[in-house]
Amino acid sequence: MNFIEELKWRNMLHQATEGAVEHLNSGKRTGYIGFDPTAPSLTIGNYVQIMLLTLFQRSGHQPIALLGGATGRIGDPSGKDQERTLKSIEELEANTARQEAQIKKLLDCEEGENKAMLANNLAFYEGMNVLEFLRDVGKTLTVNYMLSKESVSKRLETGISFTEFSYQLLQAYDFQCLFQQYGCTVQMGGSDQWGNITSGTEFIRRNLGEKAHGVTTPLLVKSDGTKFGKSEQGNIWLDPEMTSPYKFYQFWINCADADLPAFIRYFTLKSREQVEAEEKEHATNQQALKRLLAEEITRRIHGEEAYEAVLRVSELLFNPRANAEFLQGLTESELTTVAGEIPHFKVPAALVKSAVPVIDLISEHTGIVKSKGEARRAIQGRAVSVNKVKVESLDEKVGADALLHGKFIMIENGKKNKFILTVE
Repeated sequence: MNFIEELKWRNMLHQATEGAVEHLNSGKRTGYIGFDPTAPSLTIGNYVQIMLLTLFQRSGHQPIALLGGATGRIGDPSGKDQERTLKSIEELEANTARQEAQIKKLLDCEEGENKAMLANNLAFYEGMNVLEFLRDVGKTLTVNYMLSKESVSKRLETGISFTEFSYQLLQAYDFQCLFQQYGCTVQMGGSDQWGNITSGTEFIRRNLGEKAHGVTTPLLVKSDGTKFGKSEQGNIWLDPEMTSPYKFYQFWINCADADLPAFIRYFTLKSREQVEAEEKEHATNQQALKRLLAEEITRRIHGEEAYEAVLRVSELLFNPRANAEFLQGLTESELTTVAGEIPHFKVPAALVKSAVPVIDLISEHTGIVKSKGEARRAIQGRAVSVNKVKVESLDEKVGADALLHGKFIMIENGKKNKFILTVE
């Protein structure tokens, strides 16, 4: 695989410094991308850069993921129109540890001459005092040079602190340190990082008399202009505790048709030939392409077991043929996911243990229907089910034996109205 050609057909090549293409095409190289611990998990937006490192590695090069233990304490002004709120050291360290674990799962860090490496830029500064920083780092670039960078110039009207102004120096010095310690000659990132990246190549030129290179990807935005990775509920996280595998899967299933070609090229590990063949085969069925992408990326991020659980939850919610036996086979975790996707009511454990009439349960204790009269009519019309079993009599009750995993009950009123009850 040729890295540059791979980026081109995926529309992932935005900018490259002079000579970068020739440099990457003429031998095995070491390149890096930085990840600041601004949150306890990476997002789908961050995963664009993980994909970049993955393609870099699959092309025979050696990737470095640089954790921003130091830069995370400063705050990157790139793409921001106001100052970031600084996080506590304890929060940043916890975020760094969690992101490191995620990156180790997503990159091949175990085998081969080009196995991925992880580093933390806090190591570059721990033994340095402010005077050393100002002499060894701050002297390299002029203020005029730094002001010319878009990340700084865009903030001159609204204001930028010296702290965030200095971020450019830290990222540049990071590149110099990686160049010296690992022979790292390429820095990659999103297009908003171009100024910081080229500051790094300038550091290496001025301080070491050497040549280094930068490559960026376009910022991936959705066809409606909104930021990629954001949904109505917020960010799409890679941590299953923050975005469930089911919600993650549904993000891809529900993406706009206009976004699909870009999403496929950015996130599939299939070859160009496979992608183009699938697009031709499913030219009139965009939903089939969405399912293929959703399956591939959900398996990769969350694993086979989580993907199979996603399918079971989807089966329960969308397939009218899912029966009582199928529901009984769902795990507690899967039912918890279901409870997050459909209307959910909490009821006292004592109510169920005393065997509550279905009429009372769906009217007085949950509000599934508005009145007892409406409850009677629904039962008489055979519209109400408890755990996928039709309620046949107005006298039926729900007791502790109906609890799934000791805490869940599923109620349906008609084919489309599904509810989950949990006992407390």
